[in-house]
Amino acid sequence: MSDLTVYGAGWCPDVERSRALLDAKGIEYDYIDVEANTTAEETVRALQNGERRIPTIVWPDGTHLVEPSDHELTTHLNR
Repeated sequence: MSDLTVYGAGWCPDVERSRALLDAKGIEYDYIDVEANTTAEETVRALQNGERRIPTIVWPDGTHLVEPSDHELTTHLNR
């Protein structure tokens, strides 16, 4: 199990883009499909006050990004 969790869906280009960035940087993460896992969808909605935007990327400290740009994701990774 990794320290980073990516919530997404296979059809979403933003999810693919964020995962490609993480893969290119060699960052390990757990990927959870919100359409296949109702508990994951509930987690995403709780983080977003009822919305379900993806990707939602969550760190162990509870910080998270929703639909981040590559720049936002890279900046957060470098903190």
